Amino acid sequence: MTAQAATVEQVWSWLGAVPDPEIPVISVVDLGIVRDVRMQDDACVVTITPTYSGCPAMQVISDAVKDALHEHGVEARIETRLSPAWTTDWMSESGKAALKGYGIAPPVQQAIDISGLHAGIRRRAAPAVSCPHCGSPHTQLTSEFGSTPCKSLYKCLDCREPFDYFKCH
Repeated sequence: MTAQAATVEQVWSWLGAVPDPEIPVISVVDLGIVRDVRMQDDACVVTITPTYSGCPAMQVISDAVKDALHEHGVEARIETRLSPAWTTDWMSESGKAALKGYGIAPPVQQAIDISGLHAGIRRRAAPAVSCPHCGSPHTQLTSEFGSTPCKSLYKCLDCREPFDYFKCH
C-alpha cells in the first residue's frame, strides 16, 4: 500500500498498537509521543517528541513506528520535534488508566498551569498520589527518582507496597 492509499486515520490506529519500549502497556500514541501524522509524496511522515531531551528510547520508538507502518506496506519517515517540549498533559486518559492497571500511578495534575502567571511563578506543592494497587490516598514520597527519570518512587502507607509515580512534566 502506498502512503496515498493509507489514510491518516488508519496510520493513527496502527501507531496506537505500538507499545512504549519502557512501559509496554501504554502505546506511543497514548503516551503523547506521536505528535503528528501526515502524508507527503510517497511516504507517511510521523512526528515524534521525546519525553525528555536525550531519551535513550527514541531510536527504538522510531524503529518501531517505521516497522509498524512497513507491516502495512507504508513507507515511513520520522521527524523529531523538540519544541514544544513533551508534557504529561499530552497523555490520553486510556493511557493513564493503563499505567494505573500496570501498577504505576499516573500523573495527577496538569504539568502546565498558567493560572498563576499574573501572580508570579510559584513552586507547586507535592501532588496527592493515590496507590495504584489499593487506591489509598495515604502515600509517601520515598525518592524523587524512580526506575526511569520520568518517575519517582512512592510507598503506600496502608498496603505497604512501593510503586512508581509518573511525574508531571
